[in-house]
Amino acid sequence: MKDMMATPLYQQIKEDIKSEIQKGRYQPNDQIPPEPELSREYSVSRITVRRAIEELCNEGYLIKRQGRGTFVSSSRIQRKMSNGNKMESFSKTCQNYHMQPGARLLTCQIVPARQEEQEFFGMKKDDLLVYVERVRTADGLPIFLENQFFPYPEFRKLLDEELNDTSLFQVVEKISGRRPVESKRSTVEVTRASAEQAQKLGVSLGEPLLHLNGYFLDQDGRPLCIGRQYYIGSRYMFEL
Repeated sequence: MKDMMATPLYQQIKEDIKSEIQKGRYQPNDQIPPEPELSREYSVSRITVRRAIEELCNEGYLIKRQGRGTFVSSSRIQRKMSNGNKMESFSKTCQNYHMQPGARLLTCQIVPARQEEQEFFGMKKDDLLVYVERVRTADGLPIFLENQFFPYPEFRKLLDEELNDTSLFQVVEKISGRRPVESKRSTVEVTRASAEQAQKLGVSLGEPLLHLNGYFLDQDGRPLCIGRQYYIGSRYMFEL
């Protein structure tokens, strides 16, 4: 191990483990040694080791699996988009990577519709929307911040539904019989995490994010919802 007087102990341990991952000593899905073993190896406290591991988890190099230990993350998740307007579901993408999709509800509330939302849904000036915000995860690791907008009153029942660890679109189909089929238009741009987004996603302030803005139609070609998602760039990519 390098001279640990030059940098904080946890930072040195973090860089050593990261280097081992990059060199291929630890492969994707390999389990790294447990905290007590690393503590003995580096002659430091478990608190110091834990901080190094937590930062590597936040940066996407490691992932903690409850009751099993800490593992090297798989390569970035790739979500397929075909013909520029059809997208594979996040749950399906996770299944392709043998990962467990998850969702943590942050808010579900009624909000006023802004002009572009009124135009897409064909609403009047004072019409309302149901706004759902969740953090989507893969094997417990935050992947993106999900923001979905649905017309009210058709989707007011969303306010009473269980929206943790479930497919939002499956709930929508149960309520209305409607499902997203394609996006009328979508844009993807690079942005950086605000203080609020960083806190919700568990990443550093200014972390690169992919902002996907999509306007979704149902199986009959009718406007269904608007999605404004923020993906952690180091953990996710789109395959066009």
